[in-house]
Amino acid sequence: MAATERERDREREGRDRGRERDGRGRFRLDQPRAPRRKLLPDYDPEAFGRLSERIARFLGTGRFIVWMTVVIVMWVVWNVSAPAGLRFDQYPFIFLTLMLSLQASYAAPLILLAQNRQDDRDRVTHEQDRKSNERSIADTEYLTREIASLRLGLGEVATRDWIRSELQDLVKELEEQRGVFPSDEGRVRDVGDR
Repeated sequence: MAATERERDREREGRDRGRERDGRGRFRLDQPRAPRRKLLPDYDPEAFGRLSERIARFLGTGRFIVWMTVVIVMWVVWNVSAPAGLRFDQYPFIFLTLMLSLQASYAAPLILLAQNRQDDRDRVTHEQDRKSNERSIADTEYLTREIASLRLGLGEVATRDWIRSELQDLVKELEEQRGVFPSDEGRVRDVGDR
């Protein structure tokens, strides 16, 4: 009996962890696993990317250069002219160098991350532009073929100028025939003639 109780306890533990075993010692695949604890905290990569872009945008401005210059000048002036007990970084300014190196070591990857995100956006934009251009070219080719077929069809249609020229030719022929056959104006017509 003790063995069966142990098996039941193990089974309960397995269910509690979301990993139930079947009778043959295999994990069941028809049930989802319980989420495990993660060593690293979760973060939203999109939010981190937006933050890195904002930082990279700020690092590329004149305002950043001015503020950085002001901080460095104040640092140097304080550590040169302040009383010896209040100075926190002596002349070779090793701590200042460390701070600038730390700032650069964080700035470079943030800038690269922002550039990669911009490259991804540019790639998507170029792909959409390419597809739009392909559609425009296909539409233009279709319209060109339609116009060519309309021109061919119009070649077989009687135009107003062509009909006018044909009517003028017929009038000339009638006038010529009138000259050959004189009119019957002098002759008396019978009532039954029409």
